Amino acid sequence: MTTPLNGKIALVTGGTSGIGLGTAKELAEQGAQVFITGRRQAELDAAVAEIGAAATGIRADASVLADLDAVYAQIAKTAGRLDILFANAGGGDMQPLGGITEEHFDRIFGTNVRGVLFTVQKALPLLTDGASVILTGSTTSVLGTASFSVYSASKAAVRNFARSWALDLKDRGIRVNVVSPGPVRTPGLGDLVPEEHRQGLFDALAAQVPLGRLGEPKEIGKTVAFLASDAASFINGVELFVDGGMAQV
Repeated sequence: MTTPLNGKIALVTGGTSGIGLGTAKELAEQGAQVFITGRRQAELDAAVAEIGAAATGIRADASVLADLDAVYAQIAKTAGRLDILFANAGGGDMQPLGGITEEHFDRIFGTNVRGVLFTVQKALPLLTDGASVILTGSTTSVLGTASFSVYSASKAAVRNFARSWALDLKDRGIRVNVVSPGPVRTPGLGDLVPEEHRQGLFDALAAQVPLGRLGEPKEIGKTVAFLASDAASFINGVELFVDGGMAQV
């Protein structure tokens, strides 16, 4: 049976857990051969086992340019091209304005902004004409969030990358879009607070979502797969919110 992404070659950075893992599984289920990156070998091996035979893991830190070079060298050697790039690696933690340190800023912008920039730039020789690039944004790109300003600013930068890169890459027909999740049940979301406060955080966030619940990684994955597919062939430069209506009403 032909699937929407049959024969496509995809890379998912930060693919070992949460949204990255959920998306990698979805892309594989829809027929893509999927490369995933992660910083820790044990988690990378577990993710590859969970995704199945269509997955290849490459240990890499998306904020380290030499690691990115090694990732693309391996993809070039084994697949020869890239049709789908999901620049997803990133994260952040909470600090009020008065508590922000140089380390906090550099770490978050290093992965979420610098890392995304060079992940896409270094992919250009491998990307096929007509390829799809999807960046991970956040509802924080349009919603203010107390103690989350550095992360929020990094995601606003990612959103503007898509606007500009869609123009930079128009002659090659490469589409660049942003998928911006609302609160999604991931390890990263839970890690924002101590374990004893985790359920309280989930409940409070769910109460802000018109659908009354958190999202699931697979729901984001299905959206990324849609943006990567021919069904989205005229969608370019957008920020697609997958947030249960949180930032919309």
